Amino acid sequence: MKFIDEAKIEVYAGKGGDGAATFRREKYIRYGGPNGGDGGRGGSVWARADRNVNTLIDYRFARIHRAENGGRGAGSDCYGRGGADIELRMPVGTLVRDEATGDLVADLAKDGERALLARGGQGGLGNVHFKSSVNRAPRQFTRGEPGESRRLALELRVLADVGLLGLPNAGKSTFIRAVSSARPKVADYPFTTLNPSLGVARVGEASFVLADIPGLIEGAAEGAGLGHQFLRHLARTRLLLHVVDLTDADAARNARAIAAELKKYDVAFERKPRWLVFNKMDAIDDPLARAKKIAASLRWKRPWFVVSALSGRGCDAVLKAAAKELAA
Repeated sequence: MKFIDEAKIEVYAGKGGDGAATFRREKYIRYGGPNGGDGGRGGSVWARADRNVNTLIDYRFARIHRAENGGRGAGSDCYGRGGADIELRMPVGTLVRDEATGDLVADLAKDGERALLARGGQGGLGNVHFKSSVNRAPRQFTRGEPGESRRLALELRVLADVGLLGLPNAGKSTFIRAVSSARPKVADYPFTTLNPSLGVARVGEASFVLADIPGLIEGAAEGAGLGHQFLRHLARTRLLLHVVDLTDADAARNARAIAAELKKYDVAFERKPRWLVFNKMDAIDDPLARAKKIAASLRWKRPWFVVSALSGRGCDAVLKAAAKELAA
């Protein structure tokens, strides 16, 4: 299935039913009092996080969603039937924003979490409410209120414990294939990964979710190379693994560029743990010396590792350290 992480929809809650203006009419009761019932409440539109839904693709094709109107009140104090609510199932990790204001309407971060998107209108009052000592036969009633309507922007952010980032062809997809059952497409040309891939890594009894985020380039924070779409998936991760190609002559400069893009997009990334994973150790003669040189150039004080994602060498050490960090 194609990964779709953005969509725009319109939601319309149901109108409340009108109240009724009726009177009691029975044999031997010539002047019965008012008995008009209230209108029913209009249906509301809800969103619910569902772990069995993986993309927003359905909302690319079904953009308009309407709840049922409330029923009209009737005689004999009969209230109108309430309109049926509708519930829109969305992937866990979906952000719902008001398109006009940009305000956050819902953050569906947990399976089963519900959020009200548009409230149904209240039903109108029947004439029984307008009876008084001076008005014993009221003909007044009120109309049902209109339901809320909204234009909404849906945005899916991948939920993962560990996010992989780096330049295109740094080896992120190969790494996630080596440490999990995920099978993203791997090839030797830029932007092989166009959609985030999730994999589950197991270390003893522990397990955690990794996200292979499409490769970043300079200018990503401004949207270059689909940067905004890619960077937002890193926001929910707890640990970042920055994959660096040891064979890249400009590895240090490129690592700085990626770090700068993270900071420009959101300063919160500065506080998020980020480790360097030097990849392709089997492609050069002295990978450890090369890694130390790059780390020294970056004045790197955080953990770093040397691996070969292709053969799997060194990957276990990364996983064990990540599991320990996440547990802490």
